[in-house]
Amino acid sequence: MNAWFADPTTLVLGAITGLVFGFLLQKGGVTSFNVIVNQFRFKDFTVLKVMMTAIIVGGLGIYGMRAMGMDIAMHVKGTELLGNALGGLIFGVGMVLLGYCPGTAVAAIGAGSRHAISGVLGMLIGAGIYAEMYPWAKAHILSVGSIGKVTIPEQIHLSPLVLLVPLAIGAAIVLPRLAGSTRANPDT
Repeated sequence: MNAWFADPTTLVLGAITGLVFGFLLQKGGVTSFNVIVNQFRFKDFTVLKVMMTAIIVGGLGIYGMRAMGMDIAMHVKGTELLGNALGGLIFGVGMVLLGYCPGTAVAAIGAGSRHAISGVLGMLIGAGIYAEMYPWAKAHILSVGSIGKVTIPEQIHLSPLVLLVPLAIGAAIVLPRLAGSTRANPDT
């Protein structure tokens, strides 16, 4: 039997994780419409700083634990080049028009932003439409350029740490020099 919801423990852990994630997005300043729009205008690099920091810390943490022998499962999604390109285009256009990505929009609602509600509703409707058309998309879009579950380090035959360590050093040098939100409340 296929249950609609996960078990209560999983739901509670998911809710706690979501609340912590939203809180951190808010504290990082990326739930602000102005901060996100100014990222696209190359005036405020707070979003880039937060995302690069998360990618580097997460990557170093996961691959560092794996290098120490810990069995950390990797759930790599399949790479469908056309589907990834179209999805990225839709995501990017939606983010520019709305001024939020899915996570920051929900966190912005939690912080009191009413204009993000229509965006979240649009995302849910879009997800429903995609779910309904998935069989067609799988046959006609996702099959084009499908190269399976691959990672960049696998493709270039290097350890992920060989890529992540220089990236971390470069980010530590470059990111502090980029413009970022300096106001206490970037929405004002």
